[in-house]
Amino acid sequence: MSTPPRSRVPGTRSTRGDGAGHPPQAAPEPSAARRWPAIILMGVGAGFLAGLFGVGGGLVIVPALMAFAGMDQRHAAATSLVAIVPTSVVGAVSYGVQGQVSLVAAAFLIAGSLAGAQLGVRLLRTLPARVLPWTFVTFAVLVIVSQQVMVPVRDAGLTLTPVSAAALIGVGLVAGVLSGLVGVGGGAVIVPGTQLAVGLGDLLARGTSLVVMLPTALSGTVTNLRHGVADLRVGVVVGVASAAASPLGSRVAGMISPRTGSVLFSVFLVYVIVSTLLRSRRPSPTHRGQPK
Repeated sequence: MSTPPRSRVPGTRSTRGDGAGHPPQAAPEPSAARRWPAIILMGVGAGFLAGLFGVGGGLVIVPALMAFAGMDQRHAAATSLVAIVPTSVVGAVSYGVQGQVSLVAAAFLIAGSLAGAQLGVRLLRTLPARVLPWTFVTFAVLVIVSQQVMVPVRDAGLTLTPVSAAALIGVGLVAGVLSGLVGVGGGAVIVPGTQLAVGLGDLLARGTSLVVMLPTALSGTVTNLRHGVADLRVGVVVGVASAAASPLGSRVAGMISPRTGSVLFSVFLVYVIVSTLLRSRRPSPTHRGQPK
């Protein structure tokens, strides 16, 4: 009687036979199941920061996907955009019910960010992988500097003029490029950018930023999925966990002063810069190691 073929055990890989006629044995490889709890917790942390700072959470998601899901930065950035979609929806609603969203400002920002996102996604596919960590670090340093230069305020609305409209489009364009290239959703550009360029209050800038992220992240995600760069399953899991924690972050944001929020954001970015530089010196993990 013939022996039925042995099915491959999930979480293992086959090795060659021992030369004595024995069938290949299953060699253990890192269990994907053990990574999911860490990935879910990462999403929760990213969602809290998204609500607190008005960012999409990519500043947490990108490095964490590299550490816990075995992705290189290119795939982590693309998957991060998938997760930003539900995060931005829930975060924007949380700020919207408080009246801290400017749809007029969002419209001009979106016009610039949609064009910028496509350019960023194109650069993501063409730039050498070794350049991407330094792009990320340079971006974070610029945000820290801008946070220290400006004096954040709480209650300041939008005064729409041709100059302010052009400034909003320009901020959106830069945010869109970095959204597609670095996978950060653009919020870390939009929040300080709108405060510095057109004088929005800190909470209004954060709420508006989350509105802008949705079409930008959707646009970049569709392009990335079409080219097979993003992991849809991981992105959705992270995004759902992130969206669940986002309202708590937005509530805390309203309880602290604008200056305190700015300092906390800068401290967080310093941590991100250090961790990114440390990872860039190690061999890059392969994309095959991510959960399936």
